[in-house]
Amino acid sequence: MSRAGYLDRIAGPERTPSLNHQLASLLALVAGILNSVGFVAVAFYTSHMTGVSAQVADQFVLGEYYLVGVGLLSVVSFISGAMACAVIFNWGRRRALRGRYANVLLLEGMLMLVFGLLAEELTASWRELVFVPVLCFTMGLQNAIITKISGAQIRTTHVTGMITDIGIEIGKLVYRDRRPDLDPVEGNAPKLAMLASLVLLFVLGGVIGAAGYLAIGFAVLVPCALLLVVVSHRPLMADLGVRAEDPT
Repeated sequence: MSRAGYLDRIAGPERTPSLNHQLASLLALVAGILNSVGFVAVAFYTSHMTGVSAQVADQFVLGEYYLVGVGLLSVVSFISGAMACAVIFNWGRRRALRGRYANVLLLEGMLMLVFGLLAEELTASWRELVFVPVLCFTMGLQNAIITKISGAQIRTTHVTGMITDIGIEIGKLVYRDRRPDLDPVEGNAPKLAMLASLVLLFVLGGVIGAAGYLAIGFAVLVPCALLLVVVSHRPLMADLGVRAEDPT
């Protein structure tokens, strides 16, 4: 398959488990980078809504109402990102657009690009009130679109569910049947490998994000943003009736 043909399919409307895994791998890496950049920059995880919700409760009891406000803002922003994804996706789906998934990925890429280029200029003490909503909105977009793409089988912005599923699959694989009259317990080795790869990519993204931010600041997000633009552009160009040259 040519490079152009692959780009037509990776974010296109016709999905396969292999394409879903490949796209999810990219998004897990991106999520790890975004999450670590948010934490190193403003000491706040922007994809971990379970932890944020617990933090809101803890800080409320401790009387740290500013942090409670930041936490609530992050949850609302994450929800808003997921809502935006649903609106954009369904708008494209009802019009039978090839870019029904790609348009959300393009929005995520453009948000990351603008943020990566401009965030360094904001040095105010309250900058987390800007950074946290933008990053959480972006993570909400991403988690919602991969949920749509995979039929709620894959998440990329957090690993709790994936690690739980890894444990379940390992448990199935090591289980020894002693009742031949019952259906055997069978593990899903390909699913286990996929989940493990996504967790490892999320961790790798965290390393890249933290090290990259310490080295060059928010500009570490620019390559990720451009990659999402590249991945999403072919279906969108097809919807616009633009013929692109095959780069191969």
